[in-house]
Amino acid sequence: MTREKFRLYLDLIRWDRPAGWLLLLWPSLYALWVAAGGFPGWHLVVVFTLGTILMRSAGCCVNDVADREFDKHVKRTAGRPVTTGAVSVREALALGAALALLAFGLVLTTNAVAIAWSFAALAIAIAYPYAKRFVSMPQAVLGVAFSFGIPMAFAAAQGRVPLLAWVLLLGNLFWVLAYDTEYAMVDRDDDLRIGIKTSAITLGRADVAVVMSCYGAAISVWALALVGRIPLPVVVLTAAAAAAQALWHYTLIRDRSREGCFKAFRLNHWLGFTLFAGTVAGYALR
Repeated sequence: MTREKFRLYLDLIRWDRPAGWLLLLWPSLYALWVAAGGFPGWHLVVVFTLGTILMRSAGCCVNDVADREFDKHVKRTAGRPVTTGAVSVREALALGAALALLAFGLVLTTNAVAIAWSFAALAIAIAYPYAKRFVSMPQAVLGVAFSFGIPMAFAAAQGRVPLLAWVLLLGNLFWVLAYDTEYAMVDRDDDLRIGIKTSAITLGRADVAVVMSCYGAAISVWALALVGRIPLPVVVLTAAAAAAQALWHYTLIRDRSREGCFKAFRLNHWLGFTLFAGTVAGYALR
């Protein structure tokens, strides 16, 4: 492999933009802490950290193949390697498959329940890139895909997926709806022109209000799920810190500028980190 081809592969998996995999990582890790009732052990932390990076990278390969014709007409995505032809469809799919197999190898070191749920996670990840052709709110499908590390964490730590895992998944789904709608607001004009369905288009002028409502729901579900499991002051302080970030995002997206919406989207991993840090601190202080 030439150095130039390697650079194109790194660009394909967004190696220089870690915000994407951080959005996946923090919910998976705080779910691990909740499932284990504290530090889950380095084995599971490493498995879920590396698995998240690998699966997000594989998802980028599939997404860029699925969207290559659309991406030509969107200013932000026109230069992607598959869209320009610098990386072929076959190469992108082969790279995605290799990364997914590496992630599956990590899952094999956990247990049978987690292995079984990994097939559902893979199916949802593959389905998402095509959802925008048929679903008016494809961000909801992404929300399930980006939240599936939560039941996977419970499966790996407990050998089962209890109701609490699905409650946390619901809360994270609201967070994904919030930040991916901000992301969709960046491309709204291009998406309208080429006929892609997104939540930003479906919601119209209600977009900002719905984004803020989703932030509120996400933070509230996390807080209610953690009450009684970690000290109440930690829950309150963490929720307040997350809410302050959400209010900052409001100032960025209220005028619906491309720059403001994209900045708000890129900053979301800090909100996820806040919930993770609060979870870790809470279990440490019990």
